[in-house]
Amino acid sequence: MIRAALILMSTLWATLAAAQEEVVLGLSQNRVQINARFDGSEILIFGAVKRETPIPETPLEVIVTVAGPSTPVTVHRKDRVFGIWVNAESVEIDRAPSFYAVAASGPITDVLSHTEDLRHSVTVPRAVRSVGSEARDPVAFTVALIRIRRDEGIYATLPGAVEVDQQTLFDTSIALPANLIEGAYAVRVLLMRDKQVVSEFETAIEVHKVGLERWLYNLAQDHALLYGLLSLVIAVAAGWLASTVFRLLRG
Repeated sequence: MIRAALILMSTLWATLAAAQEEVVLGLSQNRVQINARFDGSEILIFGAVKRETPIPETPLEVIVTVAGPSTPVTVHRKDRVFGIWVNAESVEIDRAPSFYAVAASGPITDVLSHTEDLRHSVTVPRAVRSVGSEARDPVAFTVALIRIRRDEGIYATLPGAVEVDQQTLFDTSIALPANLIEGAYAVRVLLMRDKQVVSEFETAIEVHKVGLERWLYNLAQDHALLYGLLSLVIAVAAGWLASTVFRLLRG
């Protein structure tokens, strides 16, 4: 009974705090354009906490997440059969962000409770969801996917990367890799007190191809046959040009 009352009081406190504190957010850019020279970008995320009451005694922590468009992914495990590596078991990952970064004002476990992580899907493992599978160890496939994407710089956890000043101002920067896919990248800011989310704000960054990259992408999507023929012509022309240059150099 006492425990239930404490949980209710905690929930009411979080709701009240959320009503008293709001995020005012700014971005260094809300559109990213991908062209032939694009080698990545960095987004500066900054903001302030708007409140109409005195600052609570519990310290304010801030978490910022940036998530790219989610797509299903099939993860295979390879086995050696008669000396040849072949795909064995596989797991369908139902929702895997194409990019995901989570930055916090301190160590994640010190800022965010396990319950709030489950509720808001904040950490990288919670952002990736796999469906039921008959594989012997489906969790291992999800862990493998996360490890691979961390190594590629697509997934990142950045403890202590958010600077908080006077429990009012905050800022951080998120590096976006060169291999971005198009779409809306969701930016979330969560205000935390006592490991509980007291306020949440969300916006988006639009990522689009421009110039030649946009034309080639549209061609591949809308006219696959023409795109294939064009690729073949370019490959033949490049081979002929290289051969001609080589003969001239030898002569």
